[in-house]
Amino acid sequence: MWFMFALLSAVFAALTSILAKIGIEGVNSNLATAIRTVVVVIMAWGMVFLTSTQNGISEISKKSWIFLILSGLATGASWLCYYKALQVGEASKVVPIDKLSVVITLVLAFVFLHEQLTVKSVIGCILIGAGTLFMVL
Repeated sequence: MWFMFALLSAVFAALTSILAKIGIEGVNSNLATAIRTVVVVIMAWGMVFLTSTQNGISEISKKSWIFLILSGLATGASWLCYYKALQVGEASKVVPIDKLSVVITLVLAFVFLHEQLTVKSVIGCILIGAGTLFMVL
């Protein structure tokens, strides 16, 4: 089931890039990010209430709160940078560079989460990096 959700995530991320590139024309990138964020917030809270999981808020630990807030700040910074890059650059070049996050995530997961780096994941990182370079040059 995780694979289907991951695949749908990739499809929606691709749609996000194309729809954003069209929608951001003539709009300040920060304003566009704020509009997108409001829509995401409404959608996320809608899912919380639809699934009746709002009572779980009181069960969240202090550590989880801190890291969820930090994650939210990182997401916001990512989106602001992404929209600015998308506004001034070509989607076909911005998106592959943005996807270098896969490589960066694998490295950070190894350093901070002590996840295993396999030969397969190292080769994948090298190929993603080389593919990104190939696409943007």
